[in-house]
Amino acid sequence: MLSSPVEWGIVAAAALLLFGPKKFPEIGRSLGQGIGNFKKALNDAQDQVAAGIEDAEKKDPPKSSKKTEKTPAAVGERKAAAEEVETEESATTG
Repeated sequence: MLSSPVEWGIVAAAALLLFGPKKFPEIGRSLGQGIGNFKKALNDAQDQVAAGIEDAEKKDPPKSSKKTEKTPAAVGERKAAAEEVETEESATTG
């Protein structure tokens, strides 16, 4: 957008010509206040999102997977996988 000081100077000169020297400080002040209000609203929104995430984690903490339960399906799957490996090993050696 406006990356060099020369471009900023051209924009400032055009604004000075359009609005005059009396209105120029008021416009700058209004622009600064608008940017400040925007930043404040952005920070407030970020704080609300962070607070919402913290509340959600307090209500439903992430479940720890330290203790694994052995279900019949999981045991059956392991047996089937072990049998498959044994079958492959016997096929390659025989």
